[in-house]
Amino acid sequence: MRDYTLAHLLLTPPDFALDHPELLYRCSQGAPAWNAERGALELAGPIDFATYLNGLSIAKWRRYTCVKAPYLHIELAGDGADIYLSMIYAGDTIARRSELPIATVEPSEVAQPLDIALDVPADCLIVGVEVFPKGSCSIVCASYFSKVGDGEVRDVKLLLSTTTFKKEHYITENIRNVREALLGGPDLASDRFQMLVVDNGRTLDAETLSGDGVIVIGNDNVGGAGGFARGMIEALEREATHVLLMDDDVRILPESIFRTLNLLALRNDAYEGAFLNGAMLNIERPNVQFEDVAFVRMDGTYDRIKPNLAVDAVSDLAKNESIDVEIKRAYGAWWYSCIPTSAIRDNGLPLPLFVRCDDVEFGMRTMPTYMTMSGICVWHEQFAGRASASVDGYQYIRNFLIMNASDDLPFERAFVARFSRTFNIYLRSMNYWFCDLMLQGFEDYMKGPDFLANAVGEQIFMDNRTRNEPLVPVEELDQSVMAKIKPDLRYFGEFLERSIPRKLVEQIPHDRHLLPDRFLIHEPAAIYYCRGAYPARATAARDTLVALNMDATRGNIRRLDRARWQSLKDRYRSLMADYRSRGREIRASWKSARPYLTSLGFWKRYLKLQS
Repeated sequence: MRDYTLAHLLLTPPDFALDHPELLYRCSQGAPAWNAERGALELAGPIDFATYLNGLSIAKWRRYTCVKAPYLHIELAGDGADIYLSMIYAGDTIARRSELPIATVEPSEVAQPLDIALDVPADCLIVGVEVFPKGSCSIVCASYFSKVGDGEVRDVKLLLSTTTFKKEHYITENIRNVREALLGGPDLASDRFQMLVVDNGRTLDAETLSGDGVIVIGNDNVGGAGGFARGMIEALEREATHVLLMDDDVRILPESIFRTLNLLALRNDAYEGAFLNGAMLNIERPNVQFEDVAFVRMDGTYDRIKPNLAVDAVSDLAKNESIDVEIKRAYGAWWYSCIPTSAIRDNGLPLPLFVRCDDVEFGMRTMPTYMTMSGICVWHEQFAGRASASVDGYQYIRNFLIMNASDDLPFERAFVARFSRTFNIYLRSMNYWFCDLMLQGFEDYMKGPDFLANAVGEQIFMDNRTRNEPLVPVEELDQSVMAKIKPDLRYFGEFLERSIPRKLVEQIPHDRHLLPDRFLIHEPAAIYYCRGAYPARATAARDTLVALNMDATRGNIRRLDRARWQSLKDRYRSLMADYRSRGREIRASWKSARPYLTSLGFWKRYLKLQS
């Protein structure tokens, strides 16, 4: 048996979460202070480490791995302290402290190492320790470990692959953090870990940034799918056991990667082929977890398994560990997704979708079991207010249909019905740009797999961006129109709750384009730019709508255009007739082409890695 470190306790918050120390610890009396000169956390009172980043997710470690009995290693200096067990169970709103101390640290001017067995009940979700100082006391370091047999430790070689496109600030900072904390750290992570940066923009100084376990390679701009495919290929050729796919525009904790390595090394037979997905937290609100694993509903919509969770609160922390992510039709987004290379060898590489739906498709094709754990995560800018027709119209429609056909999934009928409903809602709200790109996405799907195999994804993406609705600063809009509107930002929220009557009104096929001019209202109204025009009582029958972004700083004035409306309606009817005639044939062609489009040979030619 040998001691195997599971996780380190973080004693200082990252710079982007300085206002949220509760992610690391909770204090009932006074806040601790980090003494950089001594490299120690000086306590001002009791401190509880059963938190999102510093609690040990013992229920998950016991479920996924060979770990049964955890231990704490801690080094304290000063007047001594009593250490209690701190535990969180399902449904808890506060952590539970053990009745008696599990250890007492004697006074010492020099930090003394102490190993403590943690006797954790079987139904405990998260365990930590609460330290009660007896006077002046500081913590130099702490970690959780377990005793394991040599035969229980699996060989792991992890390649972190991050795809970047002109996000130099984010990626260079992440390289620096990983190099310092993992590749140059004391835990010999460099023996089993490398970081690969796939530079789709070719703007990084590869020679300067590479070295000491970091590899930077230039790549054509083939989108996220192409960049991640390149990372998967590199992982296969470097004989990695796992590839960790990660977005470039995230803030990371190297400790999350360290915990990932240890979880993989100790996983049990039941989770040998499982994927591990890290959570995404909101960089604007660093205590809010947005998603870790999602799933596809039968109508083709995506949904998170868990709601937004304020993980600095014990109640939400308990929910986060209690909710089961092992459900049907689950997928893990590629902001932090660790995939066994055996799954790539067995199932192929991603489809060449450029952006959107590549991670969903890979999850639907492989149907893996997912692991998640508090403290394995990244921070990302929120998605609210970032919708665009070129991505959320064209790319989503085209790629979801391709996924459904290629993987022979059962979503098509419901998805096409929802496509038609959405098209009509957007058309009657005069969002001609979104409707145009929705149709283009469906039309390109109907061209079949030869279109995708030979398409220049970057050119399509750039061309489609020019077809987005032109949102400009509101100061540049016609002020005579702007003076007449009063935007109600309640209707602009990402998660606005609408009443059932309001939802029913949205379903009524009212359309201002069908009204004679004398019945139209010529006063403008404000709407959110990427949603249907509700509330209907304020927008119906108006021939002018001001489409605004979420904070009403940018917008576009939409004016009734019956000719454009009729052209889009005619195009929609022609498309649906073609779909009814050739839909089955097209679906079969995508299914037949998938093995080729996901093969190593195709991708090497597509990425120009071979002639």
